[in-house]
Amino acid sequence: MNGAKYSQWRAMLAITKGSLRAIFRSPSAVVFSLGFPLVFILVFGFIGNGSVSVKVGVDRHTDINSHFYKGLSQVKTLKLITDQPAAQMEDDLRKGRITAILNIVPRSGADSIPAYDVRVKTSTASDAAKKNILLSILKNVTTALDDQVYKRPTVAAVIQEEVPGRAFKTIDFILPGQLGFALMSAAVFGTAFLFYSLRQTLVLKRFFATPIKRTYIVLAEALSRMFFQLISSVIIIGLGHFAFGFTLVHGWATFAEMLVLSVFGLLVFMGFGFVVSSLAKNESTIPPLANIVTLPQFLLAGTFFPIDAFPSWLQPVCNIMPLTYLIDALRKVAFEGLHLWNVGWDIAVLTIWGVVVYAVAVKVFRWE
Repeated sequence: MNGAKYSQWRAMLAITKGSLRAIFRSPSAVVFSLGFPLVFILVFGFIGNGSVSVKVGVDRHTDINSHFYKGLSQVKTLKLITDQPAAQMEDDLRKGRITAILNIVPRSGADSIPAYDVRVKTSTASDAAKKNILLSILKNVTTALDDQVYKRPTVAAVIQEEVPGRAFKTIDFILPGQLGFALMSAAVFGTAFLFYSLRQTLVLKRFFATPIKRTYIVLAEALSRMFFQLISSVIIIGLGHFAFGFTLVHGWATFAEMLVLSVFGLLVFMGFGFVVSSLAKNESTIPPLANIVTLPQFLLAGTFFPIDAFPSWLQPVCNIMPLTYLIDALRKVAFEGLHLWNVGWDIAVLTIWGVVVYAVAVKVFRWE
């Protein structure tokens, strides 16, 4: 080295650069960290703001020129099917492909005013929620026609007041969940495979032959993954915001705070990766061990559904998972406009998890 003092930081940056280059050259790293979350965001972004559609078959004997049918045809929620054979419509009903079959039969009402018998045929295979929507629509159309034919004073006046608020879109719920899952997957799987591979290929042993300290080796690998995952986070948040209207209440400030939470979450989940890499006996055992950590959290930490939707006996399990608190903090910062100091409880729980998992990692981690 020509008498020059060895620089631990320069060595660390060199390892960081090499590791980052290897990550970008790894198709699996790019797919799991960026590809899967983007696919979910695109899917939910395109379908998330669509209205509910109730498919209803119309019996061929129905008079489609009647006032009642014309009233139904103006309801956008209903998709009225009139061009199917009766046998096909009946089969679709039994298989739950349509909610009901309507047969609107005219009859003479009081004072020779047209009236209708609306026969609704449903199936146990039909969606119960859509049945209720259909019945509500039929009631509303009936009431509207009654008001036109039988003029009468109202017994109650509904006075509505609406306060301003933010519209909560599906993407506002889904994106933080997918971002949290991407961070967890990249940290656990990436770290586990990396350090197992470095041990098996004797790269770590070669590092030990140099003056670089072990701490700087770990920092270098952590920095490379952190930088790569920050790029992924920027792409995920940016696409959600500009393409699907993902809410960033305070703009760039909210964006920056989400990135800070991403870094913190990544650091915590890397601890799980260190543990998995040390417990794995061979490379084929890494995925099962990593899935034990990631899969329950992917399903139960509120990634796709609110935790309140789970049975009460399962919610305490959901509420001890670190991913639950990372996703909760991301949603509060993005949509509610809270700041990092307002989500102290979430950060505190993540910190406790970090302390515990790194304490375990120090005990079990193997360099050779």
